[in-house]
Amino acid sequence: MSTFIVETETAKLGFEILENNKIVLVTVNSNDLSESDLELKKHMTLTEIQITGKNFHHKGLSFVDTNPGRDLQYVDHAVHENAAGKLVIIQQVDADKQIAVTNYYQLYRNTAIIKSWVDVKNIGQEDLGVEYVSSFALTGINQADDLNGNYSEDNVFYLPHNNWTAEAQWKSETLKSAGLDYWVDGEKGQASTKRISITNNSSWSASEYSPNGILVNTKTKQSAIWQIENNGAWHYELSDIGKGDLLTIRLSGPEELDNHWWKNLKPDETFTTAQVAFGQMMGDAEDAIDEMTIYRRNIRRDNVDNEKLPVIFNDYMNGLSGDPTTDKEIPLIDAAKKVGTEYFVIDCGWYAPGYWWDSVGEWQPSEERFPGGIEKLIQYIKDQGMTPGLWLEIEVVGINSPLANKLPDEWFFTRHGKRVVDADRYHLDFTNKDVRKFADEVVDRLVKQYGVGYIKMDYNITTGIGTEQNADSYGDGLLAHNRAYLQWIDTVFERYPDLVIENCGSGGMRHDYAMLQRHSIQSMTDQTDYVRNGNIASVGASVVSPEQCAIWSYPLKSGDDEEVIFNMVNTMLVRIHQSGLLNEVTGHRLELVKEGIATYKTYREKIPEMLPIWPEGLGQLDDGWFSYGLKGEHELYLAVWRGNSTSSTYQLNLEKYGDVDKVEQIYPSDESNSTFTYDSTSIHLSFEQQKIARLYHVTLK
Repeated sequence: MSTFIVETETAKLGFEILENNKIVLVTVNSNDLSESDLELKKHMTLTEIQITGKNFHHKGLSFVDTNPGRDLQYVDHAVHENAAGKLVIIQQVDADKQIAVTNYYQLYRNTAIIKSWVDVKNIGQEDLGVEYVSSFALTGINQADDLNGNYSEDNVFYLPHNNWTAEAQWKSETLKSAGLDYWVDGEKGQASTKRISITNNSSWSASEYSPNGILVNTKTKQSAIWQIENNGAWHYELSDIGKGDLLTIRLSGPEELDNHWWKNLKPDETFTTAQVAFGQMMGDAEDAIDEMTIYRRNIRRDNVDNEKLPVIFNDYMNGLSGDPTTDKEIPLIDAAKKVGTEYFVIDCGWYAPGYWWDSVGEWQPSEERFPGGIEKLIQYIKDQGMTPGLWLEIEVVGINSPLANKLPDEWFFTRHGKRVVDADRYHLDFTNKDVRKFADEVVDRLVKQYGVGYIKMDYNITTGIGTEQNADSYGDGLLAHNRAYLQWIDTVFERYPDLVIENCGSGGMRHDYAMLQRHSIQSMTDQTDYVRNGNIASVGASVVSPEQCAIWSYPLKSGDDEEVIFNMVNTMLVRIHQSGLLNEVTGHRLELVKEGIATYKTYREKIPEMLPIWPEGLGQLDDGWFSYGLKGEHELYLAVWRGNSTSSTYQLNLEKYGDVDKVEQIYPSDESNSTFTYDSTSIHLSFEQQKIARLYHVTLK
């Protein structure tokens, strides 16, 4: 038996090569199982892979003891220094010399999070059916120093649920409460047939859950956190192996059982899994999210937008709502300039005179809406010193679009010989080079002819399980499209490196880090109620880095000062997506919008270096009081909201972040309707009425 360890300043992986030539992962940062029993190590499979026709070695449905996954043999490994840290490459092969497996682990110098993915190559002479491949597999998660503990009761599982207008709603429960019981039968463990299975199908990567999870061991004080980086279907599961009661985690992109994905791998062909990220560390869920935030910044495309955080006005939300015209836009542009926004985005509807939902696809501006051409209006935006933007939904063609019957079926997702129809739209297939050429022509026209510097790229339908076009399975067709779309987006940024493309999927339904490695900004929600919007704003940075997380602020036409303030605070520790009919918001209420944006501009360039905090934990929709902040060196920015709570007082314990030296209310400047006091560990707040929000700056000793 031999071992090797790979370390950076913040991350550590330890591997052992057993006498049977099986390689196992025994150490991930704080989770060190290197001293555990040899019999346990024999069950620590590095890569789960199931080939069609091979014998499964387990009961139930979990991806534990796959074949040939559990019996892969170590060949060699290499460690390469790179700009980010260290890349570990491990080669394995199956006993029949049919499959060569290459594991990649990227360690970073500044975070405990490790990126992982796998290549599978057919080195035999016959086609092989691939049903499942793990992107990352770990046995013994959160179990260092506690192999004899009760993992079922000791571990709390945090799962971020998503719903349209209710994104990033983290629910937590013990593994036992989630249904994974701890089984012991004398000295012999009994494998569970239960798995905690979290699956996303179709092309909204966050349709029901964010592609993330956190596991906190309340006994060992360890936390594990992960994310899956695929802009479509994915799967992960927690289960056990029944040997020493070891808890397992398996992360993957799509697979056959849950996602309708199956790949026919021909001789000499290679399949690459979805990339995933995983880390373990001492600390709580907030500490884990902070590590993931650093990682998200590591992998993101360098761009000025995420450094400068310009303020965006978009005409849609509680505003024009898809009915733009030159006459309606001019007053909004003037109002947006007055309050200090830097981008002005014309949202949906610019391409059709009336009802447009089922006729989209040509992306030509409506002469009825914009007499004299949309270029004239775009030039007016530029003349006011703002960068113009347009809404686009490039992956769809409406069933009543003039293009719909002109284009061949090969352009679209199909199943059972028929085009897939979802919400009166057909879905384009980006594996088709003609589709990509068409999309290029649309983007080129928006940028070169119309002169836009910002595109809101929306995505309001889904594909279902996939397409049969040029695919081995429906899921294979979906994955191929997902990857072709990413490659297309890469070419757009290569042509237009300064172009800002907002990632939107009916708000936050596609906030994965396959997309967000490329896009600088994410529309987090379509929530139209400003109080609930605050609930979502307070947790958005748990799944998207703060400087990418765009939240609406939409002051109402008829409201009071506190409503405007609440709307502004919703956005001021993330990205401001200003909206609403600002031209009808007048007097002091409009001045409060202007004040909020001006205040934001005094500290916004700090945000990309700060880490999110939740002094009272991650909030939930409809919480009465909630808070969210950013921590930097010796300072905090802290937003506090009172929603519909009947209690007028609230206390935040800040002891975790250091000794409080000074607290200042920085927005609004008027201190009426609320008071606060503080001591070295806490801030004590009193808000005189419901639906009040305030922004504070805290100086730490």
